[in-house]
Amino acid sequence: MTEAIIETEHLSRRFGDLIAVRDVTLSVRRGEIFGVLGPNGAGKSTTIRMLCGILRPTGGRGTVVGYDVSKQPEPIKRRIGYMTQRFSLYEDLTVRENLLFYAGIYGIPRRSRRARVADVIDRAGLAARRDQLAGTLSGGWKQRVALASATIHEPPLLFLDEPTAGVDPVSRRDFWDHIHHIAAAGTTVLLTTHYMDEAERCHRLAFIFRGELLDVGAPAEIVARRGLRVAEVEVDRATEVAAVLRARPDVDEVAHFGSVLRVATRGGADPRAAVDAAVAAVRAGLRAYRETRPTVEDAFVSMVRADERARRGE
Repeated sequence: MTEAIIETEHLSRRFGDLIAVRDVTLSVRRGEIFGVLGPNGAGKSTTIRMLCGILRPTGGRGTVVGYDVSKQPEPIKRRIGYMTQRFSLYEDLTVRENLLFYAGIYGIPRRSRRARVADVIDRAGLAARRDQLAGTLSGGWKQRVALASATIHEPPLLFLDEPTAGVDPVSRRDFWDHIHHIAAAGTTVLLTTHYMDEAERCHRLAFIFRGELLDVGAPAEIVARRGLRVAEVEVDRATEVAAVLRARPDVDEVAHFGSVLRVATRGGADPRAAVDAAVAAVRAGLRAYRETRPTVEDAFVSMVRADERARRGE
C-alpha cells in the first residue's frame, strides 16, 4: 500500500463555543489528488489550515510530510506548497518578480533562483506575461501565476484552498489539466472545493459537513454507498409532481433543471414507479423519462439530507 503523506486521528478545532472541525480522521496517500468537499462554512478551510501548520488543533493529532502538525509546524511549512482562493500575489510586481519573491521565501538558493524561475515561466506558459504586472492579469492568469508560485520549490505536497473560486469555466478546465500534470510528476495534491463537478476529477474525496467527516473514498465508491437511483423526467405540472414526489419515503431528492425534474430514490427503489405514481396523483402527462447515473453531487446532497433528518430525529 502507498505510504501516507497526511494522517490525522480525531483532528478537531474549537473557537470558543464553536466547534469548527470535529474528530476528522483520514489518510492521504502519496501521489494522489485528494479532494475535501463541502459547502461554505463546513470546516474545509479550517482543516487545511491545521494541516499546513498555520492553525493549531485543539484536539486530536496529525502528521504531514512526517511532522506533527501541533509540535512541528515550521518544517511542514517549508515542505509544502499552499495556494489560497485569493491567490496571494503582489499586484504591483510583475509575474517574474512575484516568482522570484516566492523562490526566495521558499528558500531556493540565490545562485539557482533565476534559472528556476525561468524554467517555471516556460513550463507554466507564462513567457508572454513575464513582465506584466500581476494586478492587471485576468482571474485565470492570476490563478496560473499563483500555482506556479506555490510549486516553484517543487514540494512533495501541495495544498489548494478553493483554488478555482471566481474563475471562468475554461480557466478552471485548464487549471485541472495542470493539477493532473503536477500529480503525475509525483506531487500529492490536497484541495478543498464546493464545486461538485471538480470532485469527480479527484482520486479520492472526503465529504465534510458541519465540521464532521461524512464519508471518504473514491468518487465512484462514495456514490455507490448511497444506494441511489436517478431519473430525469419531463412532465406537465412539474411543480405539483415534484411536491408529490418529495412526500414519498422512497424519494431522496427532487431538483428542477429547466424543464427537467431530476429524481433520486434511496435504497435501490425504482424511480419509474415513484414518477408514475406522482404523475397519476396530479393527473399530469409524462413526456419523457430516462434513468441516468448518480453523481457525486447526488451523493453529497443525499448525505446532507440524511444528516438533517437525523438531527430532527426523523
